[in-house]
Amino acid sequence: MADPISYDDFLKVDIRVGRIVTAEVFKEARKPAYKLTIDFGPEIGLRRSSAQITENYRVEDLPGRLVLGVVNFPPKQIGPMRSEVLTLGVPDDKGHVVLVGPGLEAEVGGRLY
Repeated sequence: MADPISYDDFLKVDIRVGRIVTAEVFKEARKPAYKLTIDFGPEIGLRRSSAQITENYRVEDLPGRLVLGVVNFPPKQIGPMRSEVLTLGVPDDKGHVVLVGPGLEAEVGGRLY
């Protein structure tokens, strides 16, 4: 378990609901990954993310899916791609990523609280 933080520290991490608009195989990545374009609503707009989720997800099944992402980390250069969002996931029993998203339909751009 990580060290305790204050609620104010938690609020510094801006986690929003987004809808995957497009997904494509990230051919240039060192580890198998997809390039995602995610819509975070009118306030934030479209953002790009690299996600190592190829073990549990087919690229054609991702568009339309709701996910959670950290939208206020600085962009990270991953090969030729600039990843603007950290798409959140948790490990399955084999250590492969399972995407985190709302269990029901939720407002795109809605903030986690």
